[in-house]
Amino acid sequence: MLQVDHVSFAYDDHSVLEDINLKIANGEHISIIGESGCGKSTLLKIIYGILHIKQGEVYWDDTPVLGPLYNLVPGESYMKYLSQDFDLMPFTTVEENVSEYLSVFEPELMAQKTAELLEMIEMTNFAKTKVKNLSGGQQQRVALARVLAQEPLILLLDEPFSHIDNFRKNGLRRNLFAYLKKRGVTVITATHDHNDMLPFADRVVVLKDKKIIAKDSPKNLYRQPKDLYIASLFGEANKIPINIVKTYADTKRRIIVYSHEFKVSEKSGLEIKVTNSYFKGGYYLIEGIYEDQKIYFNHHAPMDVDKEIFLNISIETINKRIEI
Repeated sequence: MLQVDHVSFAYDDHSVLEDINLKIANGEHISIIGESGCGKSTLLKIIYGILHIKQGEVYWDDTPVLGPLYNLVPGESYMKYLSQDFDLMPFTTVEENVSEYLSVFEPELMAQKTAELLEMIEMTNFAKTKVKNLSGGQQQRVALARVLAQEPLILLLDEPFSHIDNFRKNGLRRNLFAYLKKRGVTVITATHDHNDMLPFADRVVVLKDKKIIAKDSPKNLYRQPKDLYIASLFGEANKIPINIVKTYADTKRRIIVYSHEFKVSEKSGLEIKVTNSYFKGGYYLIEGIYEDQKIYFNHHAPMDVDKEIFLNISIETINKRIEI
């Protein structure tokens, strides 16, 4: 088990993390999410041992993870950290980069392992290409395979798909996380993209204002976000009064509603004046105003500016959210 115990950290006098506590089981996949600057990358660097902490401790089982003041080369041997900067050899080929850490005393196994990793990152056709001639997204994929070749027990991924185009990104996510789960590798992913996390993470850790504000399965966090900040990490969300339904007419409570959960009604609900329509491919995201508040909802077609419509949501959605 990896354990982060009462860790706080500051860059000079600027506090970034406060009293972080986290336990991660062997083979578990954790995603760390939150707005830019909330400390996701800093937490990964602390766990890896790149940053020295004055408050708190990090353990792998009963062994402390020591920082740069104790290790000549920062980082623990059983962990690997893939940052947003690629550590590659630009003047050698893709396959040479990937196979660097594999044993030359078993050439057949080395070739087999290299080929497997290149197939996983969909770079087989670039095996003989020098890294300096690759795009940024291709280099990121090579850096990923290079890290995996070292067979870490714990893999720390900092925005692992940030440079990769959507055409490759979806398939690579599925390939990578299936590969890691099959081998029982403990994974901690810091990400802005809910697509990196929703289908793959066992648990999600939400950072805000230097602290962990939520820890749960991605499904539970998505279905019952406790505030608008958490919901907005998954997509367009709104905070609305629940007195639009007669059952709750006397209450002043407000609940979180995702844009796709609204239904356009002809007779009752939130009275909205449309201000804009955004084409999103299979639907339009409609922006409207309700009591000086912007509301976002999905619709199959664009709407005219200043058109007045009603929005409603299901009793099922209200009952699900009213419990939190």
